[in-house]
Amino acid sequence: MATADWPLPERFTFQGNSIAWGAMGEGSPAVLLHGTPFSSSAWRRIAPLLGQQRRIYCFDMLGYGRSDKPDSDVSRGIQNELFAALYDHWGLRAPDVVAHDFGGSTALRGHLLNGLDYRSLVLIDPVAISPQGSPLVQAAKKHEAVFSGLPHYIHEAILRAYIGAAVANALREEEMALYLAPWLGAEGQKAFWRQVAQMDDKYSQEVKWRYGEIRCPVAILWGEDDQWIPIDDGRELARRISSASFHVVPNAKHLMQEDAPEAIVATVLGFWRDLEERANVRKKPASAARSPSRQ
Repeated sequence: MATADWPLPERFTFQGNSIAWGAMGEGSPAVLLHGTPFSSSAWRRIAPLLGQQRRIYCFDMLGYGRSDKPDSDVSRGIQNELFAALYDHWGLRAPDVVAHDFGGSTALRGHLLNGLDYRSLVLIDPVAISPQGSPLVQAAKKHEAVFSGLPHYIHEAILRAYIGAAVANALREEEMALYLAPWLGAEGQKAFWRQVAQMDDKYSQEVKWRYGEIRCPVAILWGEDDQWIPIDDGRELARRISSASFHVVPNAKHLMQEDAPEAIVATVLGFWRDLEERANVRKKPASAARSPSRQ
């Protein structure tokens, strides 16, 4: 699928920057949050299916995809502020939220720090438990200028290896090109290493002891073979969110949208259906009490 086939026709101005977003489907609202170094195009197979039951909102975070890539703060510390601004712009009250990687961190921070209410939250291999950061991340944080100045072909080779390590099943060239595109060229290369250099554990540490305060039902999905964030982190997160269900997805690494999109769709739809059924059961006694008896 080419970038043109994943439309984000709308624009929202956040702190002077243009944010690309789009929506599809009808019904109650749901928001899909992408991670790094990806964009909302990671949801291209999933959003249309979820959109058969929901009004789906997607956007590229600040510094990612087709949103602006300013030479400024694009860390997780700003992304929950962006999400809160879009939440208000869209007129949301309690949407369903599905979030991957640092999108999971954004959803958690938005809920716990910005007071955003969700009807439900599905977390897919989220950045949530410290410590975090691969050797590549640690090196780039110390030497951002060096990595930003690499010859373009070396930069692209690193990107290909980095993104390729996120999947259990090798991406086709057109799929890899979709993930590479935002990070190529002079602007894209600087933007990539900028966001890597701004990765910091403190954004998880600010909320990691508050996970027990989450005010909505939670489901957690984890790729069994995730080499970016170990599955033990998923189990620890599920322990801290004691009411959360925990689902291990076999033959999947970190980028589950590519390895197992069907597992995401099935789990999310099943989770939503169970919540609706429970809500209907709770409503029945009250309805029965209001109905006149028939002799």
